[in-house]
Amino acid sequence: MNLLARALALTGILLGGVTAGGGAFAQKPGGTLKVYFFDSPGSMSIHEESTIAGQGPAQGVFNNLVMYDQHVAQTSIKTIVPDLASEWAWDEANTQLTFKLRDEVKWHDGKPFTAKDVKCTFDLLLGTASEKLRLNPRKPWYRNLDAVVPKGDYEVSFQLKRPQPAFIALLASGFTPIYPCHVPAREMRQHPIGTGPFKFVEFKPNEYIKVVRNPDYWKKERPYLDGIDWTIIKNQATGQLAFLSGQFDITSPYFFQVPLINDTQKQDPQAICKLVPSNVNRNVMINRAAPPFNNPELRRAVALTIDRRAFIDTLTQGKGDVGGAMLPPPEGIWGMPPEMVKQLPGYDPDVEKSRAAARQLMEKNGYGPDKRLAIKVSTRNIPPYRDPAVILIDQLKQIYIDAELDPVDSPSWFPKVARKDYTIGANLTGYGIDDPDQTFYENFACGSENNYDGYCNPEIDKLFDEQSMQSDQEKRKKLVWEIERRLAEDVARPVVYHNRSGTCWHPYVKGYTAMVNSIYNGNRMEDVWLDK
Repeated sequence: MNLLARALALTGILLGGVTAGGGAFAQKPGGTLKVYFFDSPGSMSIHEESTIAGQGPAQGVFNNLVMYDQHVAQTSIKTIVPDLASEWAWDEANTQLTFKLRDEVKWHDGKPFTAKDVKCTFDLLLGTASEKLRLNPRKPWYRNLDAVVPKGDYEVSFQLKRPQPAFIALLASGFTPIYPCHVPAREMRQHPIGTGPFKFVEFKPNEYIKVVRNPDYWKKERPYLDGIDWTIIKNQATGQLAFLSGQFDITSPYFFQVPLINDTQKQDPQAICKLVPSNVNRNVMINRAAPPFNNPELRRAVALTIDRRAFIDTLTQGKGDVGGAMLPPPEGIWGMPPEMVKQLPGYDPDVEKSRAAARQLMEKNGYGPDKRLAIKVSTRNIPPYRDPAVILIDQLKQIYIDAELDPVDSPSWFPKVARKDYTIGANLTGYGIDDPDQTFYENFACGSENNYDGYCNPEIDKLFDEQSMQSDQEKRKKLVWEIERRLAEDVARPVVYHNRSGTCWHPYVKGYTAMVNSIYNGNRMEDVWLDK
């Protein structure tokens, strides 16, 4: 506990000012938190969604077995706290993780929560249940999970195929709620039933999502709020004006880009605005399974033309970060040091030198000033996706590629890329947690559902397993950095930059913490209250 306390103290020093907590005040119950939200989700089923659009408003409806402390901005395995599980322990071989469950928890419809619900949830995620999820984005997280075995109603064991010290970090993610056995997965998409602090009321696509206080919540005196209204406003300027006029208490979490943050604080100096690394990177997806980019030299040419500083200076006023697959330090726990990043293929600060090499590769394959390659750059039709896509199109012109923007509505975006129905995609990849097991297995492992560009290298898959079994953090980091280097060499979804984005709220909003290394883990809202 002393080591943990010191670690949390250091985290507080490093990330001071990120929390707007209400710990020094008597919390006031009541009131509805009004949030403007950036997009309409495909459904309310967290297990079938790959974006905060679906996961954010639904997180407060559910509980996990364990969760990340909602008041510690930098999530890590050291900040995991109990939730539906009261305690847990590993066996001697580190292949069985056993949880003791709370016996006083009920689902929103009054039925009791038991170990059977935990098993049903993970049978869905493993794809072994008779019922199937429409989409199963997190299935790759659990490729090392052999079985979930209940031991009575209030104890359950996760049996792993091999040691995986960070497995519990996956369970703490906001993407890992426990679902009820007695509610079909199809019903969870439109009317989710959880055990969480808020009960789902209504989802009206492109208009709003409403949740209300669960009066029978097993955490006594929580939540403080009577409810949360999430109003969908897709235009950033409209959302900003509505916040400034007092229509909303908080802006869409982690959605304001740097110019809007700065402008909001100029217009309302009392507003609390936090700009943080979101662990959402901008990247280029290249469909390596279809012509013309089944040619590795053309993929390398695309990687070499990327001017990362131009993206960062244009879109973030210099506030973004250059890095590999993992979030860069100091907020990121596993990312490469900057001096190592500069040595990665395609990261040379001399962009013109890299582009000259890219043009040589294009010319070698028959392209040039008089024979240009015409393609489409597909992207999700919201500003955080479209804006980088426009810059990418301009940079592709430097290497004889003429691209047309192909905007795709949000509900269709992830199914489209999952079908590999694109040539080049300007994409955002959000990591559910800041841990290599999630990043590598979900996005780069052979056969993963979220490996949208079809990258597969069996040798790298072995390295994924090697780092996953490593319990020594410093040794694990070195393996992670080697993997990052190999991914860059293989042009596996080139990372353009790691974004910093922000949230603004009025001073009367208390108890809210903006997470600095994952946007998906701070939306439970059970400790938030309104001082008005």
